[in-house]
Amino acid sequence: MNVPQTLSARKRPVNLTLSEDLVQEAKALSGNLSATVEAMLTEYVARERSARDDKRRMAEIACREWNAVLDAHGSFADDHSPL
Repeated sequence: MNVPQTLSARKRPVNLTLSEDLVQEAKALSGNLSATVEAMLTEYVARERSARDDKRRMAEIACREWNAVLDAHGSFADDHSPL
């Protein structure tokens, strides 16, 4: 998995709307809420990127296989075309 290097990346403040109680509990559980959220976002982005790449690969495989069927047997529509 290709995880971006966020430790050396430029950082900037962002605004999020989160449950106040959840933020307070998360702060108490993690020593550094920003680092915890950044690590979770990094993992999420890598997982989503991988899932999208997998879907793209599966679509490409399906297209190749379908084209191979059409090349070998032709299309059902070919037998019924008025052209």
